[in-house]
Amino acid sequence: MSTVTAPGKASGVRNVRRAAWFAGALFWAAFAVLEGVNHGWPAAILALTFFVVPDLAFLAGWREARTVEPGQLPPRAVPYYNSLHRALVPFALMVVYTVTPLNWAPIFAALCGWMAHISFDRALGYGLRTKDGFQRHP
Repeated sequence: MSTVTAPGKASGVRNVRRAAWFAGALFWAAFAVLEGVNHGWPAAILALTFFVVPDLAFLAGWREARTVEPGQLPPRAVPYYNSLHRALVPFALMVVYTVTPLNWAPIFAALCGWMAHISFDRALGYGLRTKDGFQRHP
């Protein structure tokens, strides 16, 4: 029995996965906006900040940026990029926030913004990086 899939089937699975990530991205973005509307400027500012912060990992490799190939992330920035782009991290923090007595809504809004960022990245085809800085392919 072969485990190799036909190219069309792999492409279909990839499209379904990306559509699911896009639906998640819309959900988390809407939730972040709702938290901002319901809880004021601190929640909105933190949601927007955490929507942008994961890509600041690129700054860790800005000195080497001219020495790498197009589409490659400098290897020095890869651990930072990958840790900020793992969906399990903000999701686990949401669970911790939910089950602890901590009750400051802007924290949850920030986590929603972070999840929205990761989900939009996955929907657009950007995933985690290899040690060399290239895109991993699922």
